[in-house]
Amino acid sequence: MSEVSAEFLLINNNNTRTKFALANRDGLLAHESMMSRDVTTETVRAHLKPWNWDKVVLASVVPANVPALKEAQGGKAIVELSHTIALGVEVDFPNPATIGADRLANAAAVAGRYPGEAVIVVDFGTAVTFDIIDTRPAYVGGVIAPGLDAMRHYLHQRTALLPEIEIVRPDSAIGKSTEGAMQAGAFHGYRGLVREILAQIQSEMEGSAKVIATGGYAALIADEFAEIESVEPLLTMHGLLKVARLNFPS
Repeated sequence: MSEVSAEFLLINNNNTRTKFALANRDGLLAHESMMSRDVTTETVRAHLKPWNWDKVVLASVVPANVPALKEAQGGKAIVELSHTIALGVEVDFPNPATIGADRLANAAAVAGRYPGEAVIVVDFGTAVTFDIIDTRPAYVGGVIAPGLDAMRHYLHQRTALLPEIEIVRPDSAIGKSTEGAMQAGAFHGYRGLVREILAQIQSEMEGSAKVIATGGYAALIADEFAEIESVEPLLTMHGLLKVARLNFPS
């Protein structure tokens, strides 16, 4: 990793991976990641050693990782993402403290992008989340379902004869092997889950909504998926950068 300097370090600490980005106010500059299970003060410092930054925005859904991630900053100014800080989007939710920081970052990223239109963000992570931002713009709620990895690991762990499979688009919906049958179930079944949840959300909204996908399996599941307008792998980081601009005025 080459030496890079920037104003902000953005951290998205999720259940599986912890992602880092260096950014200035006008955009993202560099990216790195590590397994969240490996996060300690020392491993984070070693991982980011060639980078230099002044301020930090931290979004975490793994409370046990937060002390190490903060300590690794060496006293630099930190904004921890929550509903209590400036997000650029209203939070209209009964218990906003329960909303995951990554979901708030996604809401911040799309807020105001399509004036007068609502947005649904589908994030394909350890869980798949659907977050709804209305026309105000305001975060108004969402849906949480098991992620693809959770489904495939569970089948392998809870059955004696089913292998752990790679998630790919199968050649046919009719599996000609145990692995092929599982891949068909995972791929087509998951697309069905996403399509039905989106349909139910849209049926309860006033007017249609743009649908944006992000997360590890977004490109695979959203391929030729008419309901999803675009796939944006860096959406969460763009939300964290927006939060950085709002909470660290120039």
